Amino acid sequence: MITLAEFIRKKRENLGLTVKGLSIASNIPITEIEEIEEGRELFLPVTVRQALAKVLRCEPKEIKALEKDITDNIISREIIESLKELIINGAGGLKCPKCGAPLVTRVARLYDLEDNLILHPKAHCTKCPFQILS
Repeated sequence: MITLAEFIRKKRENLGLTVKGLSIASNIPITEIEEIEEGRELFLPVTVRQALAKVLRCEPKEIKALEKDITDNIISREIIESLKELIINGAGGLKCPKCGAPLVTRVARLYDLEDNLILHPKAHCTKCPFQILS
């Protein structure tokens, strides 16, 4: 079975586009295109999926069918919550609870309508599809 990364790369190459060309045509940052083609991005936002489909001349559902469903990972809510807390507190060297590979982490700093700071921990595994999105 073909992966999302392979599908996007093949479609792009068949159209004679470079990564930069696809980035410009789809209005998606080049770093995001590179992450998709390197297999680090496994689930795409709807807007990204639609923009890629338009430029790559395919249906968004073709791309969606190749995305990994990260919600079916069986990892306890307690483990996820403890990882989120560690990320917010700046812990480094965290490992993926699914495969043990290093986690890439960051904290998104967002503000609500009353201008209150809200911290959203985010992480993704360097090897498997595990992600913490919020």
